[in-house]
Amino acid sequence: MKLESVGILIGLRPFDEKNAIAQIFSREHGVMSGMMRGAIVARTNRPLVGQVGSVSWNARLDDALGVFHWEPEKNLSTTIMVNANLLPFMNSAFSLIAGLLPERESYENLYDETIRMLGALAVASAPADEYLNWEINLLRELGYALDLTHCSGCGRVENLHYLSPKTGRAVCDECAAPYINRLYKLPVTLNTTLRFLESICATVGTPVPQFRLMLKKF
Repeated sequence: MKLESVGILIGLRPFDEKNAIAQIFSREHGVMSGMMRGAIVARTNRPLVGQVGSVSWNARLDDALGVFHWEPEKNLSTTIMVNANLLPFMNSAFSLIAGLLPERESYENLYDETIRMLGALAVASAPADEYLNWEINLLRELGYALDLTHCSGCGRVENLHYLSPKTGRAVCDECAAPYINRLYKLPVTLNTTLRFLESICATVGTPVPQFRLMLKKF
């Protein structure tokens, strides 16, 4: 079996003295895992997390680990990796992609948004806002599309100060009054999206990635 695409190297961990297990978020095939031979000892063209490139995944069987052939084209993380204020956002995004997206399912819109977010982080005056927009897109892909355009109860478009944790839809002050302790406050912040992520992780039986929890300081 062979799969080819373009992708982002989102994870790399040693397998033995020479080889590594890699995770690549590809445009056509979503998250893919496989062996990257010689990744640990490579002196030239060494694979680095944050690289974007062409990827080929080969395996004899569909459920086998498989082996990557990786041709990096550019590294979107060069500026991010040396900036302590930016790196947590990239680490969080990659850990959420790896932890919550099923393998080999296409998420082309999220892939494009991830490329856009990584490029924007390096020059953004408000990197937390860039990341928040990305996380809202992630929630949409996971079935939690936030709708802040009108009240879910009465349809009003004014005085929208609350958000339903069940529907992800805005609620006006009047409709919110009986349930105010159960609702999230608007505007949407990283704390708001974290609460949705906590619910998703609990449903699938996985902990919230530590890199995401580190964003509480932002």
